[in-house]
Amino acid sequence: MPNTRIDPGHLAILLQLGDGALPTGAFSHSFGLESYLAAGTVTDEAGVESWLRGYLETQLCTTDALAMRMAATGEMPVDETDALLDAAVVPSQVHKASLTMGSQLAKLVPAALPEAGPGPWPRHYCLVFVLAAVRCGVPLGLALHAYLAGAVSSLVQNAVRAVPLGQTAGQRILGRLRPLITESAEYALHRPVEDFGSTAPGLEIAQMRHEHLRARMFMS
Repeated sequence: MPNTRIDPGHLAILLQLGDGALPTGAFSHSFGLESYLAAGTVTDEAGVESWLRGYLETQLCTTDALAMRMAATGEMPVDETDALLDAAVVPSQVHKASLTMGSQLAKLVPAALPEAGPGPWPRHYCLVFVLAAVRCGVPLGLALHAYLAGAVSSLVQNAVRAVPLGQTAGQRILGRLRPLITESAEYALHRPVEDFGSTAPGLEIAQMRHEHLRARMFMS
């Protein structure tokens, strides 16, 4: 991303939107990671990092972030982008998570960020996030970066509990993923619309399998 000065007000908005303590329910979701843990495919720090890289480069970047850009720039009307996400997010638990978290964030925005205006707000979480940010004047590139960083950070903390990993291991993963988060945010700014929905089939299958696990820590 360009080395431009970050407005302190924008930084404060992004820190609030991306705060893990914001009650959106992100701590309840693994977005398929738990299926890999149950299968023994992911068992340690290296495995969590590898899974996160795949998730970030595919579903997070080509579905969430690309939809955020299209809605924020007007490339596609917000309601159409919302409907496109309905069609693209196939695993039922992930779809429900996106809607539930979106509803929670939409309820919080008037109190947390009154300068974003009263809405109306879309249904999916990633779209509520980006529209709240850009309506407060936050540059789109920064909003994308904050969203991806927040999603990865939340999943790392969930992995710390579920694998389990130590907190220091979690921070090592975050440190190594920072460059990829920056690259992914920049990539989403310029990726063609035709790439929307490009994801890893194995990831979607794991997300679908999650609801059939015998024991679960997470809702997705």
